[in-house]
Amino acid sequence: MAATDPEGDPHVHEDWLSPKAQLAEASVPGGFDLSVCVREQIHLLGGVQSYGTLLAADPATGLVDTAAENAAAVLGVPAGDLVGGPVTSVLAEDDWREVLEAAGTDGAAAVGFPVAAGPEGGRSLFDVSVHRRDNLVVVEFEPHEPDRAARSGGFYERVRRALNRLRSATDVTECCQAAVAEVRALTGFERVVAYRFDGLNGPGEVLAESVAEGWEPWLGLWFPATDIPPQARRLYEENWIRVIADVDDTTARLVPPVREATGTPLDLSGAALRTVSEFHLEYLRNIGVRSSMSVSLLKDGRLWGLIACHGGTPAPVAPAVRSACELFGATFSMQLAAIEERERADALERAGRDAAGLATLLNVDVDASLLRHEELVRGLMEADGVLLARGGRQTAAGLAVPAELARLLADRAAAATADVWSTDRMPELLAQEGADAVPAGGVAGVLLVPLGDEGDFLAWVRGERALPREWAADPSRPVLVGPRGERLTPRGSGAVFRSVVRGRSRPWTRRSEAAAAEMRRLLTGLVLRHAEELDALNAELRLTNLDLDSFAHVTAHDLKEPLRGIANAATFTLEDAGDRLDATSVRRLETMRRLAARMDDLLNSLLHYARMGRGGLRRAEIGLDEVVDSALEVAGPRLAEENVRVLRPRALPTVDADPDRVYEILVNLLVNAAKYASDRPDRTVEITVEERTPPGASEAVAAVVVRDNGIGIPDDRQQEVFDLFRRLHGPGERGGGTGVGLAVVQRIVDRHGGLLWLTSAPGEGTAFYFTFGGTAAPCPEGG
Repeated sequence: MAATDPEGDPHVHEDWLSPKAQLAEASVPGGFDLSVCVREQIHLLGGVQSYGTLLAADPATGLVDTAAENAAAVLGVPAGDLVGGPVTSVLAEDDWREVLEAAGTDGAAAVGFPVAAGPEGGRSLFDVSVHRRDNLVVVEFEPHEPDRAARSGGFYERVRRALNRLRSATDVTECCQAAVAEVRALTGFERVVAYRFDGLNGPGEVLAESVAEGWEPWLGLWFPATDIPPQARRLYEENWIRVIADVDDTTARLVPPVREATGTPLDLSGAALRTVSEFHLEYLRNIGVRSSMSVSLLKDGRLWGLIACHGGTPAPVAPAVRSACELFGATFSMQLAAIEERERADALERAGRDAAGLATLLNVDVDASLLRHEELVRGLMEADGVLLARGGRQTAAGLAVPAELARLLADRAAAATADVWSTDRMPELLAQEGADAVPAGGVAGVLLVPLGDEGDFLAWVRGERALPREWAADPSRPVLVGPRGERLTPRGSGAVFRSVVRGRSRPWTRRSEAAAAEMRRLLTGLVLRHAEELDALNAELRLTNLDLDSFAHVTAHDLKEPLRGIANAATFTLEDAGDRLDATSVRRLETMRRLAARMDDLLNSLLHYARMGRGGLRRAEIGLDEVVDSALEVAGPRLAEENVRVLRPRALPTVDADPDRVYEILVNLLVNAAKYASDRPDRTVEITVEERTPPGASEAVAAVVVRDNGIGIPDDRQQEVFDLFRRLHGPGERGGGTGVGLAVVQRIVDRHGGLLWLTSAPGEGTAFYFTFGGTAAPCPEGG
């Protein structure tokens, strides 16, 4: 696409395209030659963008292995003099040790910390980024702007506000639209688009955009899959940020051009200054773009899409901005995953409910009852026909399935390893599998669930639906070749090419697949009337990975390494510079260190929050008194500092819950009571069990209550307190904190299948009520 690299590899062939991509791009006659856009191994282009420079050194010996040819212009020492010599010819010994420490051992990059570099006696300050590659430490130098540190201090707060705005998005498109607006405000680029791939190797569509006046809109356009070959997608998975400062930049080549140790140029996969393909540079010039930046969006570790930024003038992107955008991209990826997971969970819930309702109409004579209610069975999936094959018999209704196709589906069912199989392009699939002789009839889509391992199955079918698509270029000619082989095909709304994709049905949704899985479960087990069991399953599914816990854990862990580098850089600068810094510089460095510590606290809180959804619960009958005693060992001193007296009945009941998690609930609520104590002399916090009716419920339940007489919470902000990273006071007010505690409490209660709510009034205090599902504690006698 116009927002990404058409960079390639000579070993990549047309078969890397997914079937969906091949059909989409072949929806008009003619075809095209992929070889012209898959020429280069893009991580081995042997050069860097010349606004900065690069050197790579052996961490053990400190000898320079590779340098960029512009080292003389940037660092003041020719590349030929650097290669083979000690890196300390341009870096002080202490700074080289700092670079080695920042590089770490796990391959993570340290971005944008200041280091003095150049010949001894004439060193200047640079922003340095460091990572490891091929047993070398790769150091990138970018010009240091004196006011950059001051500007970077505001990025965290701007990114935090941007991410908070994302949380209100209800679907993927809305989330992407909010994201492009925030990234454009953060970076100043004239065009920012969010682009989603149609499968791992397929074409992509612009879902959202934010453009300056005078820039053409791209919303809704599709871009050929060939614009981003597989090796380019792999680089986007490894390196979240790709920046082109100036499309007319003269590349600084590497010296030596080929490393003796590997026989290839230095691998620049992790380099921010990596030069890019001349195909792509020519391509950007043709659409009036002078600078660009791409931020990867990942799902389950694979490339889901990109946030692509375009500028009309050359624009180097400062390391601080890159780091902010990388953090934004990582957290935005988590938000997208959470939204998709929530949609999946909602689909599972609705599907289970619908399937359970249909199950009440079926009986052990499945064939007859299914045919009797075939309209409902088809309606469950919005299908045009249904086919049940059991024991050599077939029961069908609606759109007819040819006998040859039914036999092929039986073979697939017998070999199935998953509960559900589906396709929305049956004719294409038959052609790919060499089954051209098998007629599809009018069937374009099939949703199949195997019933046992003998080839029995239940299948829903759909007819063809012609699919119009608007392309940003003629998909039959996405590549034109000039004298130097540059890519010249225009892109954008001014070159819209309309085509119609045939042989496809409407895609099967998650709800359809989930409902099919439920029908399979009902039919294979003949559990046709157990709606209560289905309800229990749906309740469990609603709690499954709604926030993509493992992704949050890995992402937060990876972000801590560059953050540690920022903090260390500020600390070393303060320690080494000493009295040579003016008061303003010292204040700015202290601000950087404080913000880094704050971000570290937030990441630790995020990790803790993610872990709440990862492990199983260890439920047991526990005495609340024992758990309260343990919680007071931690929260008691804090309560005593605020002169808050703890009230509790003579004996609290037992509950069926995980003791460690209940302990964490109580510690969080008791510490909050201390933080938000009022000025009244009789400050109290009470722990008891009461019969209460939850909001929206009709019956009272036994709930554990933690009630204080503190400052209270206004009515219009009471739901906010359960949001992740949300505090109703400033970071340093009321004892500080990250705003995670009550979100953790909510998650623990949800994991138990319980309820959590509060009542409060300003100046009168707050009461938190929580239960543990069907095992709520009874009220103690006299309690």
